[in-house]
Amino acid sequence: MRKYIGTAHFYREAMAVAAPVMLQQLIMSLVSLIDNFMVAGLGDISMAAVNVSNQLNFIFIVLVNVVCASGGIYLAQFRGAGDSGGMQNAYRFKVILGLVVSALYFFCCHLIPGPMMAIMTMGNAAQEEIIAAGEQYIRLISFTLIPIALSSAIGTSYREIGRPKIPLLFSAAATLVNTFGNWILIYGNLGAPRLEVRGAAISTIIARLVELSLFILYSRRDRPPFFTRFREILRVKWAFVKNILVKSVMIFISELSWVGSETIVTALYNGRGGAETVAGMAAGWTLGNIFFLVFNGIHATTAVVIGGVLGAGRLDEARKRAEWIKGGAVIFGAAVAVLGAGFSVLVIPIAFMNLTSAARGIAFGMVSVILVYMPLWALLNAQFAISRAGGDAAMGMYADVSVNSLLFVPGAFLLAWKTGVGPVLMFAILKLSDIIKFFVARYFLNKEKWVKNLTRGP
Repeated sequence: MRKYIGTAHFYREAMAVAAPVMLQQLIMSLVSLIDNFMVAGLGDISMAAVNVSNQLNFIFIVLVNVVCASGGIYLAQFRGAGDSGGMQNAYRFKVILGLVVSALYFFCCHLIPGPMMAIMTMGNAAQEEIIAAGEQYIRLISFTLIPIALSSAIGTSYREIGRPKIPLLFSAAATLVNTFGNWILIYGNLGAPRLEVRGAAISTIIARLVELSLFILYSRRDRPPFFTRFREILRVKWAFVKNILVKSVMIFISELSWVGSETIVTALYNGRGGAETVAGMAAGWTLGNIFFLVFNGIHATTAVVIGGVLGAGRLDEARKRAEWIKGGAVIFGAAVAVLGAGFSVLVIPIAFMNLTSAARGIAFGMVSVILVYMPLWALLNAQFAISRAGGDAAMGMYADVSVNSLLFVPGAFLLAWKTGVGPVLMFAILKLSDIIKFFVARYFLNKEKWVKNLTRGP
């Protein structure tokens, strides 16, 4: 057991990175909860429309996170090696690829918003009403894509150099602006027009622009080691970009497999009823995102405390720290599950009181299942984070693609077509596949292909 529990000094070092990251996620999740509370006041249809749009936007967020994680693997190791030029190239990679992803998704939001939403609501009794309300929201929200990509590039880079409090403060400011803007624009307070769903989108645009402005102004004055003027972004070493793309292609495949399978299965969940199903599942995920702060903390901490020592060439220490990360993840995941149970019982009846009782019941069921799986998911995230800290993306690809394509998605279609089980029970059954994913990940992690110093490569 001692093998999996680290020293007090190690966990203090880890929490110095994880705490601001998780606090940032907590603030954003709580504000998202407040946003959902405000939108829920408009009824099940509006709640469903906004959240189907956000389910689609989630694909974009995942892709941006993959871009930042791919560059971040190198940035953290170059930091450990004291190479500022390497850090700048890794940062340039994040910005360039983030802008490419943003531009592509922006055109999708404006050209085919209806068909995208139709896929997510196949079989839903209220599909036409949900799409009509959601199209205007997703077109407006697309103007946040470039600010999100740039803020993510700067914010994650600050985390990877061991300064996570900066993105915490700026994201907190942005979420407060978003909440206040929602209160004014959704319901027409302080003399503003009542814009309902459009108001939610406009307040989000304003908040994202505020966040990006804060990041740009601060980084220009602060000049962190990864700092690069925007006009110098294209001065990246393209051989270096190619090297990251080659090494990170498996991360992209892994994450696309995951987000693709989750999107397909979410569409199947949404088809098990009417607007109350979509609204209830969305409300459950909104609360679940509060508990998922553990995962962001695990990934940010692992990139710094393992990536840094790998970049410094201390490979045996990296092995030891990896075991400590896994042990701490399970304990932390279990603690969050216990605390989350009491929190959910108190919050759901209040935050979602304007939803129908059927929608609230689905939300409570979803949260209950999420909390049961928390220790396992925390361990899985630790496994993925460890492998990626050393540039081994193959483990995540093999675990995700194999389990998702052979078990998760086929199982979802089987349950949808051959049974009458509700969305919550479908979710609970399908997530049993993550137990298999754990064993696949453990097998590849034990091969130790992640134990390497990437700063010595091209």
